[in-house]
Amino acid sequence: MSIVYLNGEFMEESQAHISIDDRGFLFADGVYEVVHLYNGRPFEWDCHIDRLYRSLNALKIAGVSRDDLVRARERLVADNPGREASLYIQITRGVQRRIHTPPTPGMLAPTILMWVRPVEPIDPQVVARGVAVITVTDDRWAKVWVKTIGLLPNVLARGQAADRGVYDAIFVRDGMVMEGTSANIFRVKQGVLQTAPVTNYILPGITRAVIIEIAKNEGYRVLEEPFTVDELYQSDEVFLSGTSTEVLAVTEVDGRRIAEAAGPVTESLLALFHERAQRS
Repeated sequence: MSIVYLNGEFMEESQAHISIDDRGFLFADGVYEVVHLYNGRPFEWDCHIDRLYRSLNALKIAGVSRDDLVRARERLVADNPGREASLYIQITRGVQRRIHTPPTPGMLAPTILMWVRPVEPIDPQVVARGVAVITVTDDRWAKVWVKTIGLLPNVLARGQAADRGVYDAIFVRDGMVMEGTSANIFRVKQGVLQTAPVTNYILPGITRAVIIEIAKNEGYRVLEEPFTVDELYQSDEVFLSGTSTEVLAVTEVDGRRIAEAAGPVTESLLALFHERAQRS
């Protein structure tokens, strides 16, 4: 039985309980982060925590100590030594009788939940072959950059993808490609990488930023510019990037074949990403 951290205490997972009055349960009034652990070490921890605090500040949730998060992380990781795993952090505004108006910041003690669970790497054959995706209308709220636990549009879009027998759904807004349900998306055309710019409709992915940095260091030109669905169809390569996804080739979009397998740029960036992750 695994150990979880809940509101300052470590306990067996079966003993962890959340109040029915928790605002996260009632209103999805909270945020989260997922950090990949390679060989028991958190990848890009500071970047993840900086993004977590941007989300907390956006919701005006106060009272979360960075030092407490680090101490909890170290204990949870120690219970899972040397394993590839993911560290989940969820913070809600706290417990309050159901009322829409949030209290003054600091009046409630936030609910802080953390756990570590093993990660099953994506099948190498799938990585080599690539995956299929569909495009869907982006009907999410206008503050996607806040990593909120209110993920119902993402859940429904991923359900559409599952119903179609494909890996993921790609959000499209006004004809422009945004991102996947839990990953950013890149296209490659004539050796140039392109991904949607970070706006209020894009989550600034940690892996996205790492891939951009790696690509530029390797001499690739990277455009953070909008692109259309038609341009996506006409790409030489397409790939997803994310904490759990890492770098995953997309070889079919809306039934249109992009490539027969992961392309050379995608394979190179994945290899370089793994090198960096193992050094972290």
